[in-house]
Amino acid sequence: MRTVCILGSTGSVGQSTLEVLTELRGTHRVDALVARGSAERIIEQAKAWKPRIVGMTDLAAGRIVRDALVGHGIEVISGPQAAEETVEAIRADVVVAAITGAAGLAAALAASAQGGILAIANKEALVMAGRRVTDLAVRHGTRIVPVDSEHSAIFQSLHGESSRSVRRLFLTASGGPFVDLPAAEFAAVTVERALKHPTWQMGPKITIDSATMMNKALEIIEARWLFDVPAASIEVLVHRQSIVHSMVEFVDGSILAQLGVPSMTVPIRYALAYPRRAETREQYFDLARFAKLTFEAPDDSRFPALRLGHHAAAAGGLAGCALNAANEVAVERFLARKISFSAIPEIVERVLDRVASDNDPDLEQILATDAWARENAAREIERLKA
Repeated sequence: MRTVCILGSTGSVGQSTLEVLTELRGTHRVDALVARGSAERIIEQAKAWKPRIVGMTDLAAGRIVRDALVGHGIEVISGPQAAEETVEAIRADVVVAAITGAAGLAAALAASAQGGILAIANKEALVMAGRRVTDLAVRHGTRIVPVDSEHSAIFQSLHGESSRSVRRLFLTASGGPFVDLPAAEFAAVTVERALKHPTWQMGPKITIDSATMMNKALEIIEARWLFDVPAASIEVLVHRQSIVHSMVEFVDGSILAQLGVPSMTVPIRYALAYPRRAETREQYFDLARFAKLTFEAPDDSRFPALRLGHHAAAAGGLAGCALNAANEVAVERFLARKISFSAIPEIVERVLDRVASDNDPDLEQILATDAWARENAAREIERLKA
């Protein structure tokens, strides 16, 4: 029986993970659930799955959960360090890291250092601290299996291959809602328009990242660390059908791709069952229905986030951390209608241009840079408004 700890169980990835685990009850057991403040939802999950531990990073929500689970034989850990404390207490066979943003970094690092499988959906952990996460994993024998569809596709295509045989990695992108929008109209994009993604149903932050293509900038940095390839070898292709999830080109000219319907449950199932494949009860992919698959180069002049992603991936050190933090602040301000849509990458670039250089920062430096970048992004926004 494989034990599972889900960090971010009340979010979209966490809920999809529990959906997949209903099919895997004979081979997998949920030992821990962790969330921030969704007390009502995690109480329902805990009663249904009966984990050993529930972790709540919000103290007030933790008190509600503790009171509701009295008599259920479930330990409740609450407080800012609840996620990493739960990871260390459970030592599960699989840790699904799905806490979004910088908040999930410490728990991802804890999971990297304990062996087993780190099924990573929190791309920010690798963007902020890719070298540290991957070095810990190598040192402790932890296998990092990506859960997001693009990196899962590359991971599967690279199975049994050496990174030295890779010529290029192709990250595919739907293009978001503005792939055909003239650049002159970007400044007038409203929050409502930006939140209408043509393919995926996601939370507001990642939906805006898709609209700016900052999500691909983050994925470029993530891929650089996950697959140990230089930033120059990573390219983005717009693939509107979202059927080919990503591709690998090898030095002999061969290209391998992973295809499937747009569904988070496929990469989640792969990560939970790795290295075997678990049978699914879902409807199988009908290739004949998707006879036309198109690919095109993105317009970097309209989507400057892609250039910023390549720059941060090549620079390494603290650049990814600064890019991620500045973007989180800028997206938050856009959703609050404080800045324009086109200002998001502009704010990120201004912060990225001033980040300190350090090839191998420790956790303290990474967290300090995260705070520095957020403060500087806020200052740049005030300058824009002045």
